[in-house]
Amino acid sequence: MTRPPLEPFRPRDPNYAARVRASFDLQHAMALIGAKMAVVEPGYTEIHLPYREGITQQHGFIHGGVVGMIADSAAGYAANTLTSADASVLTVEYKINLIAPADGERLVARGEVIRPGRTLIITKAEVFAVKAEEWTLCAVMQQTIMVMHGRQEKPA
Repeated sequence: MTRPPLEPFRPRDPNYAARVRASFDLQHAMALIGAKMAVVEPGYTEIHLPYREGITQQHGFIHGGVVGMIADSAAGYAANTLTSADASVLTVEYKINLIAPADGERLVARGEVIRPGRTLIITKAEVFAVKAEEWTLCAVMQQTIMVMHGRQEKPA
């Protein structure tokens, strides 16, 4: 499934992609569930998550909490692509709607910046369950991100 074209955003950090990928690698929660950062572009990221039993709920679908995790991270990292090199980001709030079971061989979370700001960045995410290459939208999220200027992430 192709994604719609994005509004063109200009990163403040020319090395944003490497910085975002390095930050993702610090997230033990993403490693725990087996998520991978697949795409990093200005104002957009994708996180891919293969199905495995250890992250399912009682019906065999990937758990809604896990869906929320990858939506939060995809949208948060989309925001992080637009921050300066000396800043980090933190989720302030998000609202997620689980609209179909997360029933697939993999999930794809697409995070996108809606409105960049100096202190607050508004983002959205869509999560798709992919089964036999058929994409089903299973969750939509809107999020507010706080930019923490001059605050680096804690190294592992």
